[in-house]
Amino acid sequence: MQAKKPKSRALLGQLTDMDLRLLRVFRSVVQCGGMAAAELELNIGISTISRHVKDLETRVGLVLCRRGRAGFTLTPEGQTVYEETLRLLASVEAFKSRIDGIHDRMGGELHVAIFDKTATNPLSRLPDAIGRFHDQAPGVALNLHVASINEVERGVIDGSYQIGIIPAHRSSGSLVYTDLFNERMLLYCGTGHPLFDAPHGKLTWRQVRNYAFAGLGYHSPNMDVSHRAKLTRSATASDQESIATLILSGRYLGFLPDHYAESFEAKGRMRPVAPQRFRYACRFVSLLRRSPQPSRAALLFQACLEAAHAAMPGSAANRAH
Repeated sequence: MQAKKPKSRALLGQLTDMDLRLLRVFRSVVQCGGMAAAELELNIGISTISRHVKDLETRVGLVLCRRGRAGFTLTPEGQTVYEETLRLLASVEAFKSRIDGIHDRMGGELHVAIFDKTATNPLSRLPDAIGRFHDQAPGVALNLHVASINEVERGVIDGSYQIGIIPAHRSSGSLVYTDLFNERMLLYCGTGHPLFDAPHGKLTWRQVRNYAFAGLGYHSPNMDVSHRAKLTRSATASDQESIATLILSGRYLGFLPDHYAESFEAKGRMRPVAPQRFRYACRFVSLLRRSPQPSRAALLFQACLEAAHAAMPGSAANRAH
């Protein structure tokens, strides 16, 4: 009987400060999409980055990524190590935050993730909230990320992000939601589209369904509305910038925030289609992880969000659920 081949064992024993440094470098390389792109982020040379990644591979006994003419790609093992790295580093930050809390000081990092194209929304008071937070916690390094709705939700749940801001579309028992502000979404067409110079007065949903539609390819208010209206996606986008680009081609209809589309309208490149009829409203909410207890920095940022939006007329802030 042939003896079983012993399983290979990872060389990683106890975690050291150097291991954490290597993991942080690896995280940045993955998030930047490669070593060359991570040079500016890490402020170290590509040869040093390459050596750090190689050292990490030696420590864990795994090949984490492929580097070559085809570009940077993670191996399946590398993807697993990356996901565990995010969880580990989030736990380290949470630990540091709790220790700072014992000494009644606030430091470390706070990662906030938002859905795209909120900066032009006049109802969003996020810049005001950031200003309030900076004034009250200048020792906290704020990291602001833009991500898709499902990436924000997943990141808050697994601890990669401490706070998220997204359009409300479903509820998770793992998250606490607080209403912040609203957004109006209109259906748009671009120059060259058959509807751009046509009258829209008698246009119906049935007629709109005859035109190619560009929408988001994941669970979102955009997807909910397109399903209810029976609009078939002819092009799929990952964010609203992509939808705008597809609309500007003159070949697709798509929903965009009215505040974001204003600049395209002003230049005559885009037009809303029967805006009193083809529209829907989004309600933006903040997300906090229900358990474990959010850090003091996260709770302070949440308080700053609520205070900033409570100052707006007709504010929806301060309603947590």
